[in-house]
Amino acid sequence: QVQLVESGGGLAQAGGSLRLSCSVSRGTFSRAAVVWFRQAAGKEREFVAGIRWTGGTTYYADSVKGRFTISRDNAWNTVYLQMNSLKPEDTAAYYCAAKYGMPDVSTNKGDYPYWGQGTQVTVSS
Repeated sequence: QVQLVESGGGLAQAGGSLRLSCSVSRGTFSRAAVVWFRQAAGKEREFVAGIRWTGGTTYYADSVKGRFTISRDNAWNTVYLQMNSLKPEDTAAYYCAAKYGMPDVSTNKGDYPYWGQGTQVTVSS
């Protein structure tokens, strides 16, 4: 069973920064992709950023490109989402998700069988 646990959400002012962490219980990351999605109130869950565990290639939604950075720590089985220059429209519940066997990062939430419980990010203007 794969477990993902997010942490690091909270309240920030516009222009500020937060760092989210996603701890992944499964130790074998060959052919894995780990991603972040977010869901604002009343909206669909949307892709934010993703990383291929092997090689570390990263992908970003246009709305966060240049502001957010996804990275991984092999030793701690953890994926991070560094969020800078936050905007009120970044307010959402953020979820990490993972899939194995197909390492390509997909922006389709249906492609990810493993999800964390989510962490709330609120950005005030």
